[in-house]
Amino acid sequence: MSYEHFAYLYDELMQDAPYDEWVRFVKEKLQTYQVDGKNLLDLACGTGELSVRFAKEGFSVTGVDLSADMLAVAQAKAQEEGLRIPFFEQNMANLEGHGEFDVIGIFCDSLNYLRSDEDVLHTFTSTYEHLKENGIFIFDVHSTYKISDVFIDQTFASTEDYVSYIWNSFSGELPDSVEHELSFFVLDEQTGKYDRFDELHYQRTYPIQQYTDWLVEAGFELLEVCADFDTKEPQSNSERIFFIARKKPSL
Repeated sequence: MSYEHFAYLYDELMQDAPYDEWVRFVKEKLQTYQVDGKNLLDLACGTGELSVRFAKEGFSVTGVDLSADMLAVAQAKAQEEGLRIPFFEQNMANLEGHGEFDVIGIFCDSLNYLRSDEDVLHTFTSTYEHLKENGIFIFDVHSTYKISDVFIDQTFASTEDYVSYIWNSFSGELPDSVEHELSFFVLDEQTGKYDRFDELHYQRTYPIQQYTDWLVEAGFELLEVCADFDTKEPQSNSERIFFIARKKPSL
């Protein structure tokens, strides 16, 4: 998957994303589960939009992402805000050398970009190893309903002066997976013409019970499963599923 062009368009396309809701949700869950520390690891941090917002809320943030282009945008954004946030290019399924954190998050359904069962389990195991005892792991994923009923065989489009896109979604080869074919048309201000960039993005999700089983296998205590930034249990038409798990103290 290439993010070479997508990284620099991402923020433009995600202007309406509910980033403040993610920050609110995390702060509420840390209060609910009595986590006092504010040392946060933002996995798959992308362009750093949430990393910056958490830092502004007083968190000591570290960001990790697999895309060097995404991280370049994130670093520039943090510097522009006068924030010192260390960013690292690393696979979240193979974290190394970051110490321990009070809270680790994988937000914006980023976990769904992992391609295999093993990668998800390795991510949970790596996360467990980088949490302090009683530390909290929070992540959100697309529901199986969203993959099958909202994405697959659908076309989305947007037309703006600077950037437009056409987004087609097709069923992937594996269960509960989807392939997104995106074509972007970006204005070249010097020529007045639009340049076209094409991206192929793959996402896969799993039933709630599968995520639960993997969390337990990695050593976590599952605290809560809810949906769509609410405290209610997921329903059949819930689109975004949230998991909150805790690292068990050593015996």
